[in-house]
Amino acid sequence: MPTYAVRGLGLAACVAVGATAVLFTLSALFPLVGVRLARSAAERLDRDVLLGAVLAEVLVTLPFILALLVAATLVVIWTWRVRKNLDAFGGAAPTQSPAWAIAGWLVPFANVVVPARVVSEVARLSLWRRRTPGLVVLWWSAWLVFSIGERVVARLEEARYERLTEFPRNDEEFATYVDFYQGALLPRLAPAVACLVAAAAFVVLVRRISAAQQDRLARAVPAWPGGYPGWPGGYPGWPASGGPSATSAQLPPGVGGTIGA
Repeated sequence: MPTYAVRGLGLAACVAVGATAVLFTLSALFPLVGVRLARSAAERLDRDVLLGAVLAEVLVTLPFILALLVAATLVVIWTWRVRKNLDAFGGAAPTQSPAWAIAGWLVPFANVVVPARVVSEVARLSLWRRRTPGLVVLWWSAWLVFSIGERVVARLEEARYERLTEFPRNDEEFATYVDFYQGALLPRLAPAVACLVAAAAFVVLVRRISAAQQDRLARAVPAWPGGYPGWPGGYPGWPASGGPSATSAQLPPGVGGTIGA
């Protein structure tokens, strides 16, 4: 069975996940800047400063979205690879299909449960644990708080923003923008903290699983080092000096392991 190298991919996924968490935290803290800009606009009665605040938040959010897309792609590929490797590990006997390692992240409602089940099984069978490691529970709990909380906060914030005067003309109308940014900070903190916790737990989890699987692949040996069992000179059609050996060089490009890992 083919096996796949996961150390480098896991490291790339960790970097992308960490960058995503940091960028989201920066965007969550933007109301600190928004308050200053709104106060400056109120003092000058200048609507252009408020427009600048909106554009500044967009510029802060765009890198987060880009990092999120990169991180999501790498995490899905890593999840699929570590799940596929289990098929080559003797005694692993996984129950979650490799297809769910991808579809579990994409199918609505299933993405609330399936990714955690896949990673939980991968962690148990890679780290030789009888029960799901606590890091998996911490990671997925924090991820759900972040993903659900971020959507709720965004909708509530959007509703508050729509109640603002589009073209403020006096001190009272400009002051509503100051109040808006002041009230936006606290609700954003919970998803931001959850995002940081989820990212930290997932990075540690990825590093441990990747190291465990890579170590097992490094210690793997061909299933039939002397040739195909039962054939004196190896497998028919092969040189008598040696039968077919399941080395990584005989596997398809991109495959990094052996049979009988």
